[in-house]
Amino acid sequence: MSVDSNTIERLATLLSHHPAAVLTGAGLSTDSGIPDYRGAGTPPRTPMSIGQFMNDIAYRRRFWAGARVGTDRMAALAPNAGHLALARLEMGGHVTGVATQNVDGLHRAAGSRTVVELHGRGNVSRCIRCNRAYDRAMVLADFDRLNPGYAEANAGAAIAPDGDAAVGDIAGVIVPDCPECGGILRPDVVYFGEMVPRPVFQAAASLVEHAGSLILAGTSLTVNTGIRLVHRAERRGIPVVVINRGPTQVDERDSIALRIEGGTSEVLNAVAEHL
Repeated sequence: MSVDSNTIERLATLLSHHPAAVLTGAGLSTDSGIPDYRGAGTPPRTPMSIGQFMNDIAYRRRFWAGARVGTDRMAALAPNAGHLALARLEMGGHVTGVATQNVDGLHRAAGSRTVVELHGRGNVSRCIRCNRAYDRAMVLADFDRLNPGYAEANAGAAIAPDGDAAVGDIAGVIVPDCPECGGILRPDVVYFGEMVPRPVFQAAASLVEHAGSLILAGTSLTVNTGIRLVHRAERRGIPVVVINRGPTQVDERDSIALRIEGGTSEVLNAVAEHL
């Protein structure tokens, strides 16, 4: 779906006068090859909760198996035109920073300098007992040692919305534990059922407090953290822009100055080129 030039000009004019804080969701990364949870045409998906991960070894087996199989595919993915456009808009002074619900690290890879990762990053794991942090690559190397040949045997598994792979047979998977104390290792991300850490939310809220507008890009606003940032923008009386394929939770709010039905890569790149 193409976006008309008048809409692009309106958004470009807004950013010229009101530099934006940007909240991004999974819809921004779909053009990089990472599927989203709720986009139009996506099958129903039930994300793993923190309770399932912590209390059931089968869920931990599925997570680490999917993480190992998916990591090779994820390594080949690159920032798309939307990520790159946001980095250019920040460099030009039209974007003050990005708060993202994604854990794929693509904003930083694209060159964005001010990035608040609301849900953490998928490349760090942490022990719940001793709190030591480990690079994900190290943990996955341990997975390979414990499960020789598993990654190669499942290399064709489809990528899941969180960047892991939708693996099948997990019955014999051995889960890597903390090499220091033997505790449970978990990804250093915010699971469904957990709250965004207060300092992280405050960093995102600060972006909104110091911006002239708020852009919501590629998110349906199903997660409450995004709604709270919209409320911050509304209390300040700054314009809010929605760029998304499909409906969002805020489409009918009076604060929405511009609602663009379209892909984030197309729209953001067009605006960056206009400016």
